[in-house]
Parts: sequence; C-alpha cells; structure tokens
Amino acid sequence: MTTENNDIIQISGKAIIAIIIFVLLLVSTFGMFLLKSSPNNTGSVAAQSDIVSGDILEKCKLPAGQDVNSWKEHLGHHEDTKECLKYFK
Repeated sequence: MTTENNDIIQISGKAIIAIIIFVLLLVSTFGMFLLKSSPNNTGSVAAQSDIVSGDILEKCKLPAGQDVNSWKEHLGHHEDTKECLKYFK
C-alpha cells in the first residue's frame, strides 16, 4: 500500500488580494511606459503646445484637443488653408 504525500499551499484571502493589487500595479506601470514611448503618439500635448504657441496665423493654429495629423488633413482639404501646411512639417 502506497501513500502519496500531497503538498498543499494555503494562501489567505488577504494575501490573494495583495497579490492581485501588486500585479495590477505592475501591469499599469508597464502600460504607461509602453504608451509613452509609442511611435504613434503624434497628438501629444508637447507637440500641440509647440505648434499652437508659434507665430502661426490664427486660422492655422491647432485647436485644443485636435490630433496633429487629422488637423493637417483638414487643412489640406480647403484651398484657403493649404498655406497653413508649411507650419506642420
């Protein structure tokens, strides 16, 4: 007759909650770094403030909350604002 020795690890509810919170914090921290270094992040606040603060005609200025690429596309669709594209290289 053979008896098996089963090792059982018991974890309390508080330990499980602490582990879950730790994992969520770890994932969110790495997520922030990945989003910050994303090459597709063209509508950043720094890029917008540089463009808005320059010596640009009022009709050419990037509206608050507008993505740079979509604004460039919008400017290119109108004859009277195509000259504005020189500000957005």
